[in-house]
Amino acid sequence: MYRPRRSSYQGRSGAKIMQTYRLDAGPDTVHWGFFDAALKPLVTIETGDTVVISTVSGTPAQMPDAASRFRVPEALPAIHRNVPQRLNGPHILTGPIAVRGARAGQVLEVRIRSIELHYDWGYNVIRLLAGALPDDFQTARIIHIPLDRTRMIGKLPWGLELSLKPFFGIMAVAPPPAWGPVASPPPRRNGGNMDNKELVAGTTLYLPIHVDGALFSVGDGHAAQGDGEVCITAIETGLVGTFELHVRTDMALEWPLAETPTHVITMAFDPDLDDAVVIALRDMIKLICARTGISREDAYTLCSLAADLRVTQVVNGAKGIHVMLDKVHLRSAAGAAR
Repeated sequence: MYRPRRSSYQGRSGAKIMQTYRLDAGPDTVHWGFFDAALKPLVTIETGDTVVISTVSGTPAQMPDAASRFRVPEALPAIHRNVPQRLNGPHILTGPIAVRGARAGQVLEVRIRSIELHYDWGYNVIRLLAGALPDDFQTARIIHIPLDRTRMIGKLPWGLELSLKPFFGIMAVAPPPAWGPVASPPPRRNGGNMDNKELVAGTTLYLPIHVDGALFSVGDGHAAQGDGEVCITAIETGLVGTFELHVRTDMALEWPLAETPTHVITMAFDPDLDDAVVIALRDMIKLICARTGISREDAYTLCSLAADLRVTQVVNGAKGIHVMLDKVHLRSAAGAAR
């Protein structure tokens, strides 16, 4: 039976200050292709604890050739042999992790402390009848991309060196129990396959909790991706993330929200991109009003003058929009309102 590794730090008084858990991807610690509120937590932590989580990516068909110099983690072929893929979801997800005291209706605050490469390679796939241009390409293609963790670049087959900015395509809590098992590709209110390249180390993600314990899972590591993820894949790879998880009883959300050191980000997902715009923009107006005290009309004007609406991705069934606003405008608006 799997037992998570745990360490703790104690101050001079003997009082516990911090506890850190390690959860590595393996046949006993992943769910492949789906989310489900009925999944049992692998570990239960306290609010404020830290979890280091390793993830893997790739189906058997997406593995590099055995003759290549790339190193494939032993866990990955073991997962292929022992873990069933469900609902045609391609994502291998590590978790879930429960946070003691978390209740449906509250918010899980995910502080992304660090993200590191787990592989020395990644892959990119063009799938037929998929992506933003499903009818434009007649041949499927997979390429394997060397990743240099020292220089933090990926070298593409035609010689281009691309800067790496790793992030997790999927961070999620469990969906509402009434949904039952749901496939991993479409992002939803519980987060999931958001593919938001802004969610790098140093960012805080807020997810609405739908089931007691929250049940946090993570996967779909990306070494680099453009907004849109137009060919349906980024540089797909394995990552190791360090997350500090907090239960927020003072917040209520319907959709995921994020903060970088400089920006606030509202997010929404819908099969209709226009509908996603409406949801994310309304949430940004609510956020501005709540933090500054200015009117909805003034917040709407501020969004038109200073907020950026960006297409997160258009390839996962439910398309994504994220609205970004520099926090300097919140401070200025709040000061003016006083």
